[in-house]
This record gives sequence, structure tokens and C-alpha cells, in this order.
Amino acid sequence: MPPKSKSPLQTVQRNTDEIKRKVDSLFQEIQQPDATQHPKQTEAFQSRCIKLQKSVEETLKTLRALNKADEPVPVGTYDQRKREEDMRLLNLQHQLQMLAERLVPDTAISARIEKASTSKVEDEEEEEDNEEESEEEDDEEESEEEDEVGPSVNNFIAVCDFNSQQEGDLTIKKGEILRVLSKNPDGWWLAQDSKGNKGVVPKTYLRVGVNCNDEEEETETEEDSEEETDEVKQRAKTDKQKEQRKHRVDRDGKRNDGTKSNWDAVRKAVTEISASDVLSAMGAIPAGFRPSTLSKLLEEGKAFRSSHFLQPEYSQSQLAFKDLLWSPDKGSVRPRVSRVSLTLTLWSCKMIPPPGVGVQVLSRHVRLCVFDGTRVLSNIHTVRASCNNKNTRTWTFSPRVSGILPSLLDGDCFVRSNSQSPELGILFELGISYIRNATGERGELSCGWAFLKLFEASGVPVPYRTYELAVNGGTPYDKGVDVDPSIARRASSSVFQQMMTSRRQPKFFVKLKYANSKTRTALQLLPDTLVGSTCSIHLLALYRHILADALLRDRLTMQNADLICSPVLATFAQVLDQTDLLDALRSVWAEKEGSLKRSEKRDGEFMKTLFVQLYMDTVYPLLHSLALPPCQWADQETESLRWRIIAGILAVNKQKESALSSLLSEEAAQEAFDVSEVAYDFLTKARETAATA
Repeated sequence: MPPKSKSPLQTVQRNTDEIKRKVDSLFQEIQQPDATQHPKQTEAFQSRCIKLQKSVEETLKTLRALNKADEPVPVGTYDQRKREEDMRLLNLQHQLQMLAERLVPDTAISARIEKASTSKVEDEEEEEDNEEESEEEDDEEESEEEDEVGPSVNNFIAVCDFNSQQEGDLTIKKGEILRVLSKNPDGWWLAQDSKGNKGVVPKTYLRVGVNCNDEEEETETEEDSEEETDEVKQRAKTDKQKEQRKHRVDRDGKRNDGTKSNWDAVRKAVTEISASDVLSAMGAIPAGFRPSTLSKLLEEGKAFRSSHFLQPEYSQSQLAFKDLLWSPDKGSVRPRVSRVSLTLTLWSCKMIPPPGVGVQVLSRHVRLCVFDGTRVLSNIHTVRASCNNKNTRTWTFSPRVSGILPSLLDGDCFVRSNSQSPELGILFELGISYIRNATGERGELSCGWAFLKLFEASGVPVPYRTYELAVNGGTPYDKGVDVDPSIARRASSSVFQQMMTSRRQPKFFVKLKYANSKTRTALQLLPDTLVGSTCSIHLLALYRHILADALLRDRLTMQNADLICSPVLATFAQVLDQTDLLDALRSVWAEKEGSLKRSEKRDGEFMKTLFVQLYMDTVYPLLHSLALPPCQWADQETESLRWRIIAGILAVNKQKESALSSLLSEEAAQEAFDVSEVAYDFLTKARETAATA
């Protein structure tokens, strides 16, 4: 059998491994006590260091001369493997250079350091005698520093700490200034720190830097002002430095036309330390985790909540409603067909890396919304996931929810959108709510995101089937970021190893479904843009019927804008933001609906009257009950307490004819009454027409 031909790239890899072994051995010998005390031993170390430097140069030259066509067997990740070997050799070359400087001190550098220290003492002595000469010397030193650092276009500032995960990475600290040598398309840039260390860092850890001389000058000015005793002299010096800084900034073109300096944003990013930065520095979370983007939008207000998108939308003229129209033939709200009207099922998430030690996970969930690549175009709907303690990397969802089970666990969702954007799709953000065991601090992190585009390039909707979506790291606005970079860079020429690496990548499984006729009919009664749980569609449709009656049928004239006395319209939107109250209404309605006759179910007026009655008897007394604690996300104790109180009140209300006795009871304390609990003001509730893409 003929011998197997060797790959040139594999030969270079073996040579690099051998050189690295020798470099590590040399470092260990030099670090021993009294290792460099004897001149002969130092000369031996120097000789070995020089030989290793030549070996690195020859290997690097051989590597860069290689071509993909030289390989006897096709390699799918040839360019990436070649680039990694190049970085390894550059790292070894830098280590040997530092080792050579340690064995043979650089007299030029020593003289320069001595000269700098001497000039600093002379500057301090001359500062009291001749201030202008001192400032000129400072300007010369600043220009020398600018020449050393290089052009500002290659200077970046680290916004958070990054610890090297494997050989070739560069460890950086937050606020450190780096010079980027090359920008690789895979998101890992070759950078050099102020000490000369080279290595690759994720580009998401860097922000474009500016000249930091302004900040240094401010610090020097403060130190000098403390030493000055003459107030007039100090004020003149400060004014002169401000003029010099202003001239320098105008020369560089960073604040022309009155624009704000980038340094303010950079300084803010450097000084503000978020919880995710701390956890990343501790190694408690993977490198691809970020603060949750969609969670921040939910915390900003009600603009991205279901209660906001359930309200009617004004037309362009602001004189009528755009998505709530009356059908005279049917005597009810007119159905509307949206560009996107579908149902989907969340199946599972696989290979999601868990956080490390010291972080307790309170909730695993997926937040989804309509997204066009730049903007969130709908409300943000949340579905909670569950996982086995023995396998925390796999998340599962409940495909169907019925009875009293929480709708928060319902993996069946509906999506409606009328946006005309060609990049329209569904954004899924996988997140965890956590608590730090050491400090008790709570927060929410994004474990990655996935995007399902709903239309092909030709404008045809994507087919209804199960999709396996790749989970990306970073934020939805970052491209090419891996959730766990250590897995993504373990590439190999072996097809089997590539398959194993692919299986370790995070995946998200979702199934698009074509809704049945009953669900489609109910969906067409909902607003043009809305995302929610499938199990609540019929309740939302009934609410829209009642809303249309009040706004389109029962108003005296279309110009009448008086308050409408309707507790259901005034408070139902609040129930959507409290899923346990919506579950209570859904449970009571399902129980009541099961006992109705077929003729009663076909009677629209009867169903609307029954809905209002059940709402007032169950949910309305709970909305303002003092016994019910406020909602707190991912707090298991509060969620359990709320559900026990809700179940208890529902059991008591079943024994009574109406909820009026509960409202007037001394035991059931209520909040102070406000007219907004019974008055619906559509002028403030309705939404203005948003600009469509």
C-alpha cells in the first residue's frame, strides 16, 4: 500500500507545535532562580533564542508561500487554518523578541527612558521660570507620542475585558488603547497593545478610538493647577491650553460644524461597567452573550407591549381608524387581510451554552417580534422555555396550552404584520434572567438571536415547514459574532470533525404553520400588526368586536370624542401585560363556553354580553386588588403567590352571583378608585400611523 501523502499545511502545523514546545521550554528555564547570573549560561540562552527566531521566520515564510492547490486532499477551511497558523507564528515571534530584549537589554531604549525621566525633572524645574518653553516641550512630546501610536484611524479602545481563550488570542483590559494591524472577515482582528503584544480579539470588544491627548492634557492640567499658587498664572495657562486643544481638534476635523466629539461616547462606554462586562471578565458567561436588546425595549415604556398594539390605529388623516372598520352587511367589525398572517410553533433550542459558576438562572425564554433588520415593527412577545437539569443546553417549549396552564409556556404563537419591507422577518432572541449569588444582582442576558426571513428575494412568501435556524451571538445589529467562539474556530480538514463541530453549534427550531379556517377568521379581526399566543386569539377577537361597537356603531357621530363608559375597554389592554390574569379569564371563559348551546355560540350579541359579564366577575376585581402583589418578572415566589391569590378569588366568586359583593367586601381591599378604571378615552389610547418601510 503506497504511503499517504502529507499535507504541506499539516507539516507547517507540526513545525509550529515543535517550535512552541521549544519556546515554552526556554521560558521555563530562564524563569528559574539565578538562571541568567552566569555569562556563559546567558550566551547559551541567546544562541537558542536566535535559532528559534530563525526557525520561526523560515516557517512563516514557508506558510505564506503555500497555496490551497498544493493540498493533496481538498480542505474546506483552508484559508481559516492558514490564518490561524500565521497568527500563532506571529505570537511566537513576538515572544522570542521579548525574550531577546530580556537577555540583551536594549541600550537605546534604556537611554531613551533615562532621557525622558531627566527631561521630566528639567521640565518641572523650568516650569516655574519659563512656562511657555515648558508648554512647547509638552507639544513636542505629544507629537512624538502621536507618531509612535500611529494614525488614529487604526486606534481602537477596548470597551470591556477579554481573556484569551486559546493560543493566538490577545488579553485586553477595558479602556486599553489598541492598534489594529489587520481586520479579518471572520470578526477576529489582529491587534497590538501598548506593550507590543500581538494577538486576535473580537471586533465587538473594540470601539473606534480618538486621540487621547485631550484627556491626558486635562489630567496634566489638573495636576499642574494643584501645584500652582498664582491664580492669575493658572488661569492664563488653562485658557492657553484650551485654545491649543481647540485648534488641534479643528485641525483633525473631529468637531467641525458644531458636531459632538466622539470622545464623549467613548469615555462613557469605557467608564460605565455593566453587569455583563463584569460577568464576561469573570468568565461566567460565554463571549457571545450580550445584554438583552428586546428586554431593554420593553423596559423603556409601553411602545413595544401588546397592550399598545391592541389599540386601534389612526388613519393618515387622523380622522378615522385605519385597522378598525365597520361592515354594514354583517353588522360587526370588518375583517382585514394583512401581508403576514400566520401561526408558528416553537419547538426547541439546542446547544445553548449555560452560564458559569456564580450565576443562577431564574428564567429561560425566547422573545420574538417582527423585524426588518433595522427596526422592531411589532410588540415583543415572550415564551418561557423549560429544560432538564441534566441537560441545560437544550430548551423545550409546550406546543399546546389548554385549561388552567399558563399561556406564558405556550409555544404556539401567531404573527400579523402589514409592513411592506422586503427584509421582513421574525426575530427570535434567546435570553436568560439571572441573579448573581455573590451580590444578589438581577439582570437579563441574550444568549443569541435567530432571524427567519418571511419572503424570498422574488417577494414570494417562504414555505410553511420546520426551519433550523442558526443562533448568532452579540446583538441583532451585530453580524458574524459567534455565541461561543471557541467552538466556531475548531475547524478541521476531516469531514467527520466538521460534522461534529456543526452539531455543537447553537440551533433554534421553529415551524411555520398554515392556520385553520376558524383561526384565520379570528386573526383577520385583530390589528394589522400584533404578535401573541394562539390560545388567546378568540378573546382578542371578542374584545375587538366590543371595541368596534363602542367606537363605530354606538357613538352619536364620528366627530364625538367624549369619554366612553366601559370598564372592559378601559382596562382590558392592561390584562395583556399580566399573563396570569389573562389565563384566569381564559380558564373561566373555556369553562363557561363548554356549557353553552350551539345556538348561543352563534349569537354574536349573546357572546359579547357573556364576555363582558365574565370579565367583570373575574378579572376586573383582581386588577386593583391590594392583596395581589405587583408583577415581577422571573420571580418564582411572586408568581406563585399571585396565582394562589387569583385561584382563591376565582373560587370565591363562583359561589356568588356577581363580583359586586367582592368589590364592596371589607376583606377584599381595593385601590383608591380612579375614573380611568371605567372611562375609555380613545383619543389618548389610539395609536398614530407609523411609517412603513
